[in-house]
Amino acid sequence: MKIKQAPLSKFVKINPEGITQGYPYQVIEYIDISSTGSGQLIEQPEEIMLKDAPSRAKRIVRDNDIILATVRPNLRSFLFIKNPNDNTVVSTGFAVLRAKETADPRFIYYTITDSRFTGYLTNNTKGTSYPAVDSDIVLRGNIPDFDFKKQQYIGEVLFSYDDLIDTNRRRIQFLEESARLLFREWFVYFRFPGHEKVKIVDGVPEGWIKEPLSELVTTQYGYTETASQEEIGPKFLRGKDINKTSYIDWGSVPYCSNKKLDFRKYSLSQGDILIIRMADPGKVGIVEVEIDAIFASYLVRLKVINKSISPYFLFYSLLDEKYQKFIVGASTGSTRKSASAKLIVDYNLLIPKKKIIDSFNNQITPLRKEITILLQQNQKLVQARDLLLPRLMNGKIDVSELHTKIPEEA
Repeated sequence: MKIKQAPLSKFVKINPEGITQGYPYQVIEYIDISSTGSGQLIEQPEEIMLKDAPSRAKRIVRDNDIILATVRPNLRSFLFIKNPNDNTVVSTGFAVLRAKETADPRFIYYTITDSRFTGYLTNNTKGTSYPAVDSDIVLRGNIPDFDFKKQQYIGEVLFSYDDLIDTNRRRIQFLEESARLLFREWFVYFRFPGHEKVKIVDGVPEGWIKEPLSELVTTQYGYTETASQEEIGPKFLRGKDINKTSYIDWGSVPYCSNKKLDFRKYSLSQGDILIIRMADPGKVGIVEVEIDAIFASYLVRLKVINKSISPYFLFYSLLDEKYQKFIVGASTGSTRKSASAKLIVDYNLLIPKKKIIDSFNNQITPLRKEITILLQQNQKLVQARDLLLPRLMNGKIDVSELHTKIPEEA
C-alpha cells in the first residue's frame, strides 16, 4: 500500500518568533541523542544565560517543540521538548519545529527521526566544510500524510518506548549519584564503617597512605582510526563516549575497521579505565562488560597492577573533584587542553586499608550492575522502537494493531 505524502510545511511552523530574554542558552554539545536515539538534555556544567550566549542564540524553544540540527544532519541530532517549564534558547544551527493545530507533535518528531528524512536532508546539504540545509529544504521534505487521529495513535505507541527509556535514564542518574555520594562519604569525609574508632593523623585516617598513581597502574595510548556506524569491526570507544556520563553506553559506540588492527594490543577488558587526554582531559570511564572493543588515540588506558586498590575504587577516585581539579590545572594548551599519560598518573592517591576498599566494592558493585542492566534494557527498547517506526510510517503495520505494540515496563 502506497502511503500519501505531504511536505513538512503542511504540519509545522519553523523557527517561530518568541521573546528570548532571560532564558538559558542550550549548547549543542549538551543535547545528547547518542544513547538511545531519543534526545535528552544533558546537564550543562553551569547555566548559560542568554546574556552570556553568542549572538546566534536567537531561537526560543517551548514545550512540544522539536529541535533539529540543520548543520551536518547526517549526525542525526534532534530533540523533543517535554517539559513546559524548561523554555530555552538555541542557536541558528538548529531548526525549531512547532506543530500546527492539525498535527500531533510527537508524530512529527518521529517522522523527522526516520532515516529516510535524514537521508533527504543529507542529500540536500550545501557546503563542504560546514554542510547544512536551510529552512526551505527542511519544510519541503515529505512525510506521511496521515489524518490527525492516526498521527496521535502512532505518536503514542512510539512515545511509550521513549517514556520507558527516560524512566530508565532517571533510575541510572539516581544510581550514579548514590555511588558518587557513597565514595565521598567514605573517602573524602572519612565517614566509612568503623571510622569512630580510627584516629585522624595529619588530616587522614591512621594507617592510610599516599601512593604515586604511576606505581599502581600501567598506561597505554589508544589506536588511531576513523569511526564508522557500520559494523565493520570491533566497537571503537572515543572520548565523546565517556565525557558526559560515568558509564559507557555501548549501544551508541561506533565501530572501526579491523584491517591492519592489532586487536590484542588495543582490546578492552573488564576493569580497564579510560581517561580522555585531549580536548576534555581528565574525563574518565570504566569498562564493565566483556565486549569486543578497542579504544581511540585520544584516550589513555589505565590497568590496575597493584592489589592494594580495585578498579572501582580507582575509577571513583579519578571521578572525584580533587583529581579533576588536578588534571584540569595541570593540562597544557590555551585553547585545546591536553594531558600526557605521564601527567595523568603524576598524582598521589590516598589508599585506605584493603578491608575498607573491599567493603566499598561490595557496596558499589550492585549499583553498577543495575546501571548495566538498565542500559541493556534501553538498548533493547531502542531496537524495538526503531524496527517499528518505519513499518508504521510506510503502512506495513496498521494503527488498529498498535495496542498490541506498546511495551510493558521492564
